Formats: sequence, structure tokens, C-alpha cells
Amino acid sequence: MSGSPDEDKLEELRQQKMEQLQERAESQQSEASQEAAQQQAEAQKNALLRQHLTDDARKRLNTVKMSKPQFGEQVEQQVVSLARSGRIQGQIDDDKMKQLLKELKPDSQSFDIQRR
Repeated sequence: MSGSPDEDKLEELRQQKMEQLQERAESQQSEASQEAAQQQAEAQKNALLRQHLTDDARKRLNTVKMSKPQFGEQVEQQVVSLARSGRIQGQIDDDKMKQLLKELKPDSQSFDIQRR
């Protein structure tokens, strides 16, 4: 079924285009499934936080997350791991949240300014 060289070239280009389209479709599917898994994990984390934090503690955590996003994420992860391991009795109230934030906060650097 070999036709002219132009037809062979055209068929080869069509084949390459089909392969590119298939690869693109597969990558989009994997991105979508990763995104769905990430959203599900986020929903589970929020459900655990809602279950184990009082409203005031959750407000305080959200305030921390707005000012220091990385530190807020770290605190959330700590609360989630405590909840999953069963080390939280009852709910974390505002005072316990303050204590937890103090424990997890990296030591603030103090600057000694000496005047001569």
C-alpha cells in the first residue's frame, strides 16, 4: 500500500499527531486524578480540624495561616497527626491552641543591640 513519498510522509505525520494527542490526553487525566486526590485529602484534613478544634481555636489558626502560611500549615499537620494517632482528648480550645502555637513556633531571634 505504499503510495507516493508524499503520501507516506503525510501518513507518518498523522501518526505522530495522534500519538501526541494521546499523550496529552493521558497527562491531563493523571493531572485531574492527582487534583481530585489532593482535594479529597484537603477535605479530610478540614473535617478532622472541624471535629477537634473549637470555633475560637479554628479562628486563631486561620489568622495564623493568613499571616504565616507555612507555619499555619505546619500547625494544621501537627493537629491532624495528633488527631489520627488518638492523642487528642475532647477538643482543642483557644488556650490549648495558644499553647500549641507557642510550642511549635520557632525560637524568635533576639537581637542584642549594644550602644557605645
